[in-house]
Amino acid sequence: MFSVQVAPLSRWPSRLAPWLASAYLALLTLMLPLSPLLASVMFGRLKFLRDYWGFVGRMRVHIAALREGPARHYFEDVMGRQSEVPAEIAGSCVQCGNCCMNKRCVFLEAIDKDRYQCGIYHSPLRRWSNCGSFPLHAHDIARYACPSYHVVKVVKVVRAAQVVDQRD
Repeated sequence: MFSVQVAPLSRWPSRLAPWLASAYLALLTLMLPLSPLLASVMFGRLKFLRDYWGFVGRMRVHIAALREGPARHYFEDVMGRQSEVPAEIAGSCVQCGNCCMNKRCVFLEAIDKDRYQCGIYHSPLRRWSNCGSFPLHAHDIARYACPSYHVVKVVKVVRAAQVVDQRD
């Protein structure tokens, strides 16, 4: 008789994340020539198709940025919820664009000097991306040098166990 050791379910996302991220990045790379058409159809914005070569160039930069960790972060932390999520993150978006893969997201649009907005912000598909979860934890804030969000320090209160005096 043999026994099979199965990792706890909570460890599956961290074990599968590198494989899923690699498969996702390979698919994006293979679909690169179709990406302007697919983005135009998915997000209802013909500008991606009209600027075909510009979009393809920006998509190459986008894929390179995803290879630096956001793809794995998505499968490991966002989908798997493996990381420790702090009790509270405070702050608000100042539209700096840092969290958009350091201003390398293909959908990021400049609205002013040093201010950016997401070109697909109102899409229902956006909620399935990394974007909808930023910032998930302190690592997200540090990775993109976010100037406005911060983790609220949580102080653990340890209560002494009640001592029951049992005298006879």
